[in-house]
Amino acid sequence: MVTIDSTTFDGLLKHLTVTETSLPDTPVDAPVISGRRLLDRLAALAEIGAIDGTTGSSRLAFTDADGAGRDLVVSWMDDLGLDVTTDGIGNVVGCWRPKGCDPALSPVMTGSHIDTVATGGRYDGNLGVLAGLEVIETLTSAGVIPHRPLAVAFFSNEEGSRFAPDMMGSLTYVGGLGLEDALATVGIDGAVVADELDRIGYRGGAPCPGLVPHAFVELHIEQGPVLEREAIRIGVVEGVQGISWSEITIKGQANHAGTTPMALRRDAAYAAARVATFTRDLATDLGPPQVATVGALRLHPNLVNVVAEAATLTVDLRNTDDDVLGEAERRLLAHLDRISADEGVAITARSLARFAPVSFDPTIVELIETTAAGLGHSTMRLPSGAGHDAQMLARVCPAAMIFTPSHRGISHNPAEHTDPDDLEAGANVLASVLLALASAPAIGNDGAAGEEAP
Repeated sequence: MVTIDSTTFDGLLKHLTVTETSLPDTPVDAPVISGRRLLDRLAALAEIGAIDGTTGSSRLAFTDADGAGRDLVVSWMDDLGLDVTTDGIGNVVGCWRPKGCDPALSPVMTGSHIDTVATGGRYDGNLGVLAGLEVIETLTSAGVIPHRPLAVAFFSNEEGSRFAPDMMGSLTYVGGLGLEDALATVGIDGAVVADELDRIGYRGGAPCPGLVPHAFVELHIEQGPVLEREAIRIGVVEGVQGISWSEITIKGQANHAGTTPMALRRDAAYAAARVATFTRDLATDLGPPQVATVGALRLHPNLVNVVAEAATLTVDLRNTDDDVLGEAERRLLAHLDRISADEGVAITARSLARFAPVSFDPTIVELIETTAAGLGHSTMRLPSGAGHDAQMLARVCPAAMIFTPSHRGISHNPAEHTDPDDLEAGANVLASVLLALASAPAIGNDGAAGEEAP
């Protein structure tokens, strides 16, 4: 029999009133950003946690490398004269309130994350944070004063590689995960979030949930092959597909590999293999855009001549349709029941994370599309196959995303690459979109959460 120990991460959210979206009647042209300066910052950050022999980096959340990366980005925020705050889960927000803007208004926010997977590239997450800093430096140098403040944030533990769930920092920021629950999370290496934040010096005092931004726009590499394949420079992201992460534990019986007849085995490894092949068949049967992945698998005692006593594996299911995602989850659980009965093994499934699909604000999506086209770039609307901090911010304010192409669709890999011209194009689109939103007096929220600006 399969038993379910499901942990729900979608906590009680604030009830916010969002005003009708309103934008300037004519496009807002921002000064051109410095592509060289953006590339230099990306390269400098990539040196922290650099993977020998590659251009990639390894900065798992709340490790020493993550702490050093945070120190570097905060130093750049300080150099730009931003008001920098850190909250209880380590989210860092740098706010630009130049003389002449209205400091009482909620800021237009951009940003992403700077933590990586163990074998990460130099653009995933980092581009969105450093492009935000580049936009502010460009506007400052040009003497451009927006109507409302601009903020750049990097959110903690977006990847979820060391501590589940992913997007932990932004989920906590919007109130979807309680701070104490987040701090108590135990990682795959036995470390505790609170202890690690204290150790690297990034358990701050700013409140969680945090200030609700006026609007949020995230620039990110696509992490997929579509834009490059279609020769499109700017991806206009309409939403993020739903994500379901599960950890499955199988208990069988260790036994001698040579003397135990096949019919008498309670083989946890074989049961795990049946789960893995089923998930592939499930995605094929449901059809695109359903995807399914077994990403981690551990066996015990993991010896060549012993039938495995235990197996632990993860299953990642994603779909843009929440009903179909739910069907995939139900089919997986039913299959676990069948394996348990067929093989005489005990199976438990635990939910690590469950996020419904997200649709982004249609007016900001249109703004991104028209801005990119106005700058002479080809565009394409598409969903995001990966989870992002923007999907969490979309719970509390108008939000959307801009994609740049990924060479060969490779990401979460040191070979991750985006051409410099594409990086610069994405940052220039971001600059114009942020400036347009910061010039609009009637979009989003202004102090809806009743909290002071960061």
